[in-house]
Formats: sequence, C-alpha cells, structure tokens
Amino acid sequence: MKDLNFYYNKALKKGFALGAFNFNNMEVLQGILSASDSLASPCILAVSEGAMSYMGEFLPAFVEVVKKHKGVFVHLDHGKSFEVCKKAVLLGFDSVMIDGSALSFEENVKLTKKVVDFAHKRGVLVEGELGQLKGIEEDVTSSEHHFTDPIKAKEFVEKTGVDTLAIAIGTSHGAYKYKGRQELRFDILEEIEKLLPDFPLVLHGASTVEKRLVERINTSGGEMKEAVGIPEELLRRAIKEHNIVKINTDTDLRLAMTCGVRENLKQNSKEIDPRKYIGSGRELVEKVVKNKIENMLFSKGQI
Repeated sequence: MKDLNFYYNKALKKGFALGAFNFNNMEVLQGILSASDSLASPCILAVSEGAMSYMGEFLPAFVEVVKKHKGVFVHLDHGKSFEVCKKAVLLGFDSVMIDGSALSFEENVKLTKKVVDFAHKRGVLVEGELGQLKGIEEDVTSSEHHFTDPIKAKEFVEKTGVDTLAIAIGTSHGAYKYKGRQELRFDILEEIEKLLPDFPLVLHGASTVEKRLVERINTSGGEMKEAVGIPEELLRRAIKEHNIVKINTDTDLRLAMTCGVRENLKQNSKEIDPRKYIGSGRELVEKVVKNKIENMLFSKGQI
C-alpha cells in the first residue's frame, strides 16, 4: 500500500500538492471524500485538537472508516503538546503536526524531537513548524507574521528529523488575511530550498476566500464585508515552481458549508430537516474541493 511519504515524494517530482482539508462535521468530511474519490486524488484529512474533542468517542470510528479510502490520510493539525500527538499516533493517524512555533527555537526543537522519536518508531510521519502565521484558527493565534528564517529552518530539520516543515512566508489563518497588496515571500522560500533541497514543505493558512462565496453568504444574511484570501495564482506558483507538497485549507470549506446552509434556509423558510439544508452545504464543499484538486493542487489522477 502506498503511504503518505510516497505521495510527498511523488508530489516533489511531478509538481503537484496534496490538499490537507480540515473538517468539523460529517457533511464536510463527506464532501471532501467524495471529491477525492471521484477525481482519484490523494488527500489529507486534517483534524485539529478542537475537532478531536468535538468528535469525542466517535474519533476511532472515523479513523477506521477513512482508512478504507484509497489515497486518503489522517493528519493531526496544530498539535500543541506531546500528549495530543501521542494520542493521535496511537489512534492510527498517518501523520501528526507538532506546533511549537510559539516556543523559543530551543524549546521547539526539543518538543518536536520528542514527538519525532515517538512517532517514527510507530511508522507515523511528523510535521514541524518554524515561524508563525498571522491570524486566528481555533486556538492558533498571532497578531503579526514571523517569517521563517532559512538558516534556522535547516538547523531545525537536522536537529529534529521531521518529515515535513510548515513555513511562514505570508499566508495567514482565517478569512481576513490581507489589507492592501497581497503577496508571498518567495525570496524566503527560495532561500529555504537552497539550504534544504528536495525537502517537502507545507503552507498553512492557504484558503483563497473566494469572492463569489463571500458575496453569496452576505446576500443570504452574512456579514463578511472585508474577507480576503490568498490569490490562487500565488499558490499555483508555490506548487509548480517550488517544493510545496501540502496546502492546508480550512476557511474555504467553512465558507462553502455556511453558504450552502444559508442559501437553502433562505430559499426554504419552512424546512426543518437538517439533512436537506446541511446537504446543500456538503454539495458546495465537494464542488470547492474538486476545483482545488483540478485547478490549483494539480493532484487529479495521482492515486
């Protein structure tokens, strides 16, 4: 069976990326899986600590079901402690992210190395993070960008043995990423790649916050007047021209689900069947994921 590392290496060679899609309920999960299966695209289901808590006792069953899907992998997103990473490893996750980016460099290295030693003994990949993204995603918060230092990135990888590294080059968490000019620090990315050639890199906070979805939400009663995301062309460039093998998306799926539900309830004011109005959100999630697979990630047919 082809593991996650196989697809990371394939992505490096062929110039595509795996979508790491966060989900918070069953319908978002169904939308992601339907898109991945229908387009034969490998993908990662990213589970935050908040999502783990939300699923509760159903979490082991989720892992069991997902592993039946070819080319689909389960990943812990922004694990803040050794304990939560250990829990994910023992539950059967394919990879875990230990996020020590808010710690000092030395403390980040120490914590990440501890997770790597535990996870690698059990065949689980580890993602580390160096630098911080501006914005808010659940309990991950930063008021400003702290770009990744290329020299420190090389040292971090060598000292920890991580399999992938999440870097900060200007992407942001949340739906309100920019005010003014939208750009990414490709100069920093290039310096990292010079020091870490052919090493798989990750971008978090990469939702594009599609303008049309925002407009539809606002038309249906929402208030997202200044929501702005990462331009898709910048992400395509990062994937095609650089070593970005994993793109994290959360906000775009929340927007799709919210848009579908809002529109359905607005158009069907007497509807009380959750399967119907949440189902509209699921359909829109699937459409958004398919678009990313085909037009941004270039991962269609890579299973």
